[in-house]
Formats: sequence, structure tokens, C-alpha cells
Amino acid sequence: MTDKENKELEVQSKKTLEKSEGEPTREGVMYVPYVNIIEDNESITLKADVPGATKDGIDIDVREGVLTLTATVEPPPQRLRPVYREYEVGGFTRRFTLGERIDQSRINASLDDGVLTLVLPKAEEAKPRKIEIK
Repeated sequence: MTDKENKELEVQSKKTLEKSEGEPTREGVMYVPYVNIIEDNESITLKADVPGATKDGIDIDVREGVLTLTATVEPPPQRLRPVYREYEVGGFTRRFTLGERIDQSRINASLDDGVLTLVLPKAEEAKPRKIEIK
């Protein structure tokens, strides 16, 4: 196994939102979700880990070229007592600056098993095209 493959298998702890990244306006801990970004000729796909978040608890906003993800996670009901816990419950927030390459009006999102997927379609002028020789 190569060093790169080993690195991908390492367990990483949740990173809390640093004070320099802005103050959260919600009560509780806010985490920075881990994100994978994949690009192809048609779009850029962003996959963010937001475990415990529901569709109704996620807010996706695009304003002045900045894409902001905010997810709130409700704590477990009081009647449940944690037996073992590796991390605290908290929300998620992350921001991305979008360039002119993205068609902001066609961004779409889906949530599946705690993974938020955003598809950011490229603007027509940003898509690669083959030039035919005449």
C-alpha cells in the first residue's frame, strides 16, 4: 500500500469552527464538514459529510458569489442516555467562493445517508469544447 492510500485510511477528528472563520449565530458547537470536490467536463460536484442532518435542517445559500452550507443537527431525545460517545453533537457550516465558471441558477442538491451532494453545473462558456479542423 502506498503512502497516499495509507493517508486516505486515517481516521480524522471533527474540526470545530475557528473564531477567525466567523462567529456562529446558533447555540451549540459548529463543525467544519469534510468535503470531497470532483470535477468533470459538465460540472463540479461537492460531497459534504453532515451526519445527523436532515433535509429540513440544511440551509444552502448563494450570495455574492459565495456558497454557504449550514446544517443543524438535533441532539438525541432526553429519554435516551448515551452509553458510548466519540464526538459531540453539533451543526456544520462551510463556505465556498464560486467563480464565473459556475451557472449558479442551476445548482442542485440532494441528501443521502448523511452525505450532502451539490452539483454545480459549469456555465456553457466554461465547458471545454473540441475545435474541429476545417
